[in-house]
Amino acid sequence: MDTQSTPEVVPIPLRASSNGRVSYKSWKPLKSATVRSLVSAGRKSKSWDDRMEKAKKAMSIKKLEKELKEEKQAELTRRKEITLERRKAADEKRRLEEEKAKVYTFLQPSASY
Repeated sequence: MDTQSTPEVVPIPLRASSNGRVSYKSWKPLKSATVRSLVSAGRKSKSWDDRMEKAKKAMSIKKLEKELKEEKQAELTRRKEITLERRKAADEKRRLEEEKAKVYTFLQPSASY
């Protein structure tokens, strides 16, 4: 056996990336693990009670908005009904006036005798 020492091979450390592959293109950003920062605020809250409180507030706001929309729609339909009734009354009045004028001209004696 030889007493010669063999140089020990030390592996060169690679940059952390997939399979040790490194892009040496300086304009390319380093890729990293995705961080779930787009999680909704309701899911980020710490406790179940907080989430339920937020849900209750959201439901009450939606209920109030729905009631306001219904009131607005009811007001619009009421106005439409009033306008429609006025038009019907005006048409009826005009029709009666026309009939009265026809009857009046029919009953008038003719001056051509």
